[in-house]
Amino acid sequence: MTHIPVLFNEVITLLQPQANGRYLDGTVGAGGHTAGILEASAPTGRVLGLDKDPEAIAYAQKRLAKYGERVILVNASYTAMAQVAAAHGFTDLDGILLDLGLSSRQLDDPARGFSFMKEGPLDMRFDPTQGETAADLINNLSEAELADIFWRYGEENRSWYYARIIVAERPFTRTTELADVIAANTRQRGRRHPATKIFQALRIAVNKELEAVETGVLAAIDLLKPDGRLAVISFHSLEDRFVKQTFRRLSQDKTPPPGFPATDDSRPAIVRRITRKAVQATAAETEQNPRSRSARLRVVEKI
Repeated sequence: MTHIPVLFNEVITLLQPQANGRYLDGTVGAGGHTAGILEASAPTGRVLGLDKDPEAIAYAQKRLAKYGERVILVNASYTAMAQVAAAHGFTDLDGILLDLGLSSRQLDDPARGFSFMKEGPLDMRFDPTQGETAADLINNLSEAELADIFWRYGEENRSWYYARIIVAERPFTRTTELADVIAANTRQRGRRHPATKIFQALRIAVNKELEAVETGVLAAIDLLKPDGRLAVISFHSLEDRFVKQTFRRLSQDKTPPPGFPATDDSRPAIVRRITRKAVQATAAETEQNPRSRSARLRVVEKI
């Protein structure tokens, strides 16, 4: 399946790419948003693109080859954007994009182990060369540790129940093995597969996604020049809640009036919120691309 970048028009409109601008795409994926930024900033705008997935970088290099030296692609996590940007002379940036979603290419590849709908290894790593796999967590963590992951990252109300079943039935090595056990032990079935939240929680834990969001958002704001913009697309409530709260906190001016002493939380506002509420996909987009239904876009501008 061809990857369709979510909220594409909204991202380009709100990020406002212009000629001579310098931009960073911290989650290149298949390169759809990156291409849009390059087109909108033609003929002299440049983009530094990062992705933790080496396969994504290889694919994007082919797709974006026509832009030549206007685009630089690096196999690295967006949490390392400060170091990578400095190494390539990308400072005082005009705009940064973080699309925190899983790409269609990753989800549709059974060998990556992200989907419970496809037979594959329980892997789920964005970078398949580093770190623990989902199987490592499932087979080695205690019942309490698994329950905590399912509740914290998947908001699964029956976290202890599923953790207990998994511990009793393990080891697991394949995606469908785990999904089938979860389904077999779920009496009430709704529209979503009962393994949905479990797989989401495992993916977040494997890739330390929430920790990465916190590091990445703050690093991005530091890299922006005044009036530069940061756009973040999130796909589940935990990420969106953090982005929302961070943007709100950094946009509040708590500078004491003249003659008044500073307090522990005294600080000037760092950003201005461009989107007061999260931007969501239109009905037309969700019909064309159902995966955009849960996307939330928030944008701030550095003061």
